[in-house]
Amino acid sequence: MKKMQKKSRFTLIEVVIVIVILVTLASIATPMYMNYVSQANIGAAKTQLKNLSDAINGYRVDNKAYPPEESGLEALVSNVDDLETWKGPYIQGVLPKDPWGNDYIYRCPGEDDRPFEVISYGADGEPGGEDENADLSSWE
Repeated sequence: MKKMQKKSRFTLIEVVIVIVILVTLASIATPMYMNYVSQANIGAAKTQLKNLSDAINGYRVDNKAYPPEESGLEALVSNVDDLETWKGPYIQGVLPKDPWGNDYIYRCPGEDDRPFEVISYGADGEPGGEDENADLSSWE
C-alpha cells in the first residue's frame, strides 16, 4: 500500500495576500526613507558650509582679506594667488562637493553687505527651489 504524501503548497490567494502586504509596507516605508535621506543631505550641506566658512575666515586672518572671487574656494587648498602670507591649506584634501554632487558657489562680497557667501543650490543644482531643492547659504 502506498503512503500518500501530503504536499504543502500555497494557494494563489495566499501568494496574492503576501504580495499585497509587502507592497503596502513598501509604500509606507519608501517616503519615510526618502525624507530621511533628504534631511541628511541638507544637514551634511550645512555642516560643509560651516567648515568652508571657517576656512575662509582662517584665510582672512592670515592674508588680511577674503579670497578673491576669481580664485574662489580653490584658494583654500592651494596658493593660487602666490601670496607670501598664505599659510594653508585651510581645508584638507580636495574641495568638497555638496551632497548632491554639485560645486559650492563662492561670492565675495556676498549679498546683503556680507563679506562673502558660500552657496549650495540644493538637489536641483539651480538657483531657487523648495525643500531639498532649496538654496543653502553659509549665512543661514
